[in-house]
Amino acid sequence: MAKTALLLMDVQRAIVSRFDSDPDYLPRLRQAVDHARAGDMLVGYVVVGFRPGHPEVNPANAIFGRMIGTDAFTPADPGAEIHPDIAPAPGDLVFTKKRVSAFAGSDLDQVLRSSDVDSLVLTGIATSGVVLSTVRQAFDLDYRLTVLSDGCLDSDPEVHRVLTTAVFPRQADVLTVADWTS
Repeated sequence: MAKTALLLMDVQRAIVSRFDSDPDYLPRLRQAVDHARAGDMLVGYVVVGFRPGHPEVNPANAIFGRMIGTDAFTPADPGAEIHPDIAPAPGDLVFTKKRVSAFAGSDLDQVLRSSDVDSLVLTGIATSGVVLSTVRQAFDLDYRLTVLSDGCLDSDPEVHRVLTTAVFPRQADVLTVADWTS
């Protein structure tokens, strides 16, 4: 029997701290998590993470290369932790990725398919980063997709608007958290 999974992507302390303009963001995610758990959906957290010294990162990588030589997003970095307001519960799954897409360098696809998941509900930071990359890859992997528009944040409100109103609807249903949970 096919199942749905809610994915919360890159909602880590260091990333959330960059987005303080929407104080209702984490409470909305909590509402989505509570709804998914009540419906016996798989709840998955996708985090970016590296080994100490960042051996997985090519210095030429424009996003991750500047982390080399720091503790950023390693086990020593408290900013790499999932934000405590939406922390995983027993039974929730945590996937560590090595690039922008939730599938890059993780076992996400393998675990979802082994769990008979065929539909994904996506949230995360940033809309133009992990959400966009994951929508594209998940669509190519034949998952049915829903994006929770207000469950995503981006540093550029216009980019967020264009993605959620013009780009994502070509491959996903786009709903608000309130619409999805009602």
